[in-house]
Amino acid sequence: MTYKITINSVEPVTHNVRRFRLEKPEGFHFEPGQATDVAIDKDGWRENKHPFTFTSLNDWSELEFTTKIYPERNGVTDQLGKLQPGDHLLIEEPWGTIQYKGAGTFIAGGAGVTPFIAILRQLEKDGTLEGNTLLFSNRTEDDIILKNEFELMGGLRTIHTLTDEDKPGYEHGRIDRAMIEKHVRDFSQHFYVCGPDAMVDDIKAILADLGAKTESVVFEA
Repeated sequence: MTYKITINSVEPVTHNVRRFRLEKPEGFHFEPGQATDVAIDKDGWRENKHPFTFTSLNDWSELEFTTKIYPERNGVTDQLGKLQPGDHLLIEEPWGTIQYKGAGTFIAGGAGVTPFIAILRQLEKDGTLEGNTLLFSNRTEDDIILKNEFELMGGLRTIHTLTDEDKPGYEHGRIDRAMIEKHVRDFSQHFYVCGPDAMVDDIKAILADLGAKTESVVFEA
């Protein structure tokens, strides 16, 4: 089923990430980590669908997407950057990619953190966030999505690494084997991985080599 929904508000999160608050259809239900296919309700764009993960919780009165804008790509995310409150999107029924299986380490690269936002928000709301770690890689400090919110989440251990800056209080460099070994002691825990394809492939191989079980590694397909 396709739903036509109204954009209620658009707010900046970082210099190139925006938060869209949207009308929520009556009876619409999703689980943390689920996504939907989104199209812009304008001529020439209605058939151009792109997956976006919900960053709101299901009990909120509005839907929310937290989305990186890519003006250079001349695609859906470029067009989203031009939309204003009152414009409309088309969304489909929710579908699942990343599902929470238990406490562990969330490993994210850039906008790859978005599937984790609702999961971590729900865990905090439920008081069950203790024992989880977020290892989050970005190019610069200014690129970090929801930095303050993650750091204020009770029970969440947050580790930031910057690839293009070397600054006090941050790790420096990509998430590689040495960084994972530095911050992870138990490889029998669950791992949740999302980011650029090459990063995900590398981390899956590293985790397997370090003893993580295949069924304990959840990644966005």
